Amino acid sequence: MLIRLVLFWLAAIAMGVTFVRSAPAQMHHHGMSMADSTVHRAMPDSTIHRPKGKHASKKPSAPPHHPMSGMEHGHGMEGVGHMRGMDHENMRHGMEHGNHMAMSAMYGPYTMTREASGTSWQPDLAVHRGIHEMKGAWMLMLHGQADLVLDDQSGRRGDDKAFSSNMLMGMAQRGVGPGRLGLRAMISLEPATIGKEGYPLLLQTGETANGRTRLIDRQHPHDLFMEVAASYSISSGNRSIFVYGGLPGEPALGPPAFMHRFSGIPFPQAPITHHWLDSSHITFGVLTAGAVVGGAKLEASAFRGREPDENRYGIESPKLDSHSFRVSLNPTPHWALQASYGRLNSPEQLEPDVDVDRTTASAIYATNLGAGHWETTLAWGRNRSRLGPTLDGVALESAMQLREMHTVFARVERVEKNELFPEGDPRDGRVFRVGQASAGYRYDFWRTEHVALGLGALGSISFIPRSIRDAYGDNPTSGMVFTHAELR
Repeated sequence: MLIRLVLFWLAAIAMGVTFVRSAPAQMHHHGMSMADSTVHRAMPDSTIHRPKGKHASKKPSAPPHHPMSGMEHGHGMEGVGHMRGMDHENMRHGMEHGNHMAMSAMYGPYTMTREASGTSWQPDLAVHRGIHEMKGAWMLMLHGQADLVLDDQSGRRGDDKAFSSNMLMGMAQRGVGPGRLGLRAMISLEPATIGKEGYPLLLQTGETANGRTRLIDRQHPHDLFMEVAASYSISSGNRSIFVYGGLPGEPALGPPAFMHRFSGIPFPQAPITHHWLDSSHITFGVLTAGAVVGGAKLEASAFRGREPDENRYGIESPKLDSHSFRVSLNPTPHWALQASYGRLNSPEQLEPDVDVDRTTASAIYATNLGAGHWETTLAWGRNRSRLGPTLDGVALESAMQLREMHTVFARVERVEKNELFPEGDPRDGRVFRVGQASAGYRYDFWRTEHVALGLGALGSISFIPRSIRDAYGDNPTSGMVFTHAELR
């Protein structure tokens, strides 16, 4: 198993390097859009093609027929030249002069860094990473990452495992008629590199490995097909309307998924609030329509409420049996706020008669430091079961990257769970308030223009109520060490 994980990790790096070698000739022949030229922030010479000198910057303008557009923030992305964020004053200056109108993101006339997973928003100052290339009228992007993890969860329910979490995604977009067409696809080999049983993660619940029993204290793998989606938007001034469809895709519900927001990207493990906040990010059947006015967005989705089943390699039958609404607000380049509500029809395979009302609210803050970047997310979610209790979960996570080499990250969660015991146990269905605190560090020891390799470690402590310490032990600790490979 470990050999297979290492082979996959090396193959992912080789694939990225092969792509990079073919990309630069195209990438350096196309300037950034007017909007990008006004908001681009100077970065270290090792990561940006610009004159020498710490504060030197170059502001090229793009031909009108090549506006830069929004990129999904899958495990973090950057625009051409590693857009490490944007200087607030430069951005404001560009917006005051209307330059942001020249750049069309995927869903509207704003900076590309605002767009995250699905149709969700993050701060304008968020970090994007990826390899970008122009092919005629098409703008293409490729991003990928793989973590090779050694996981040791302690306590009476603990376990250990070696696994790889990974993803590869691509995007293509161009102007078509009066608007902009966007195509996105994202895949993961986790069905093979993690397996049906998932990886050990204390206090995690949700989904099933065999269609008969719950996954408890384990995190399920992602599906082979995480997103296959298309969108079309029409913009006028600072306004736009858009439609988005995916099989699978992500409805307008919750904050950006944890593997797409900068504060969650460095973690080699999922949050235990995943099924309270963003578990609908892989949904087999999604249609979303939305409208943007400046820094505000209102959208509605019809989608399949059932979460993916244990057969992680296939495409499941689409349904539009659920709905959601989300309002998003970016009042300044530093902030992204959202509130959303969804009615999920029969989300759990093992409880087909139970519908869930999910309500979420979140705030994401991003800022640039002298030699780095910092983002923090605070998110709350509530699942109200139509035939059961109302359960709340809250997560606070933060990540800081310094000098493109050092990343520190931390997460604190508190959540109410009623699935910590299997069917037949007398405590099955009882609600327990549990928590977890995690902190870690990663050092990217080897970098080229578009590839980075790193080593990291994460430590966690689980907070267990006295009534179930006989099952878990007294606040067990856990640890992970991992290697990280990423296309930048």
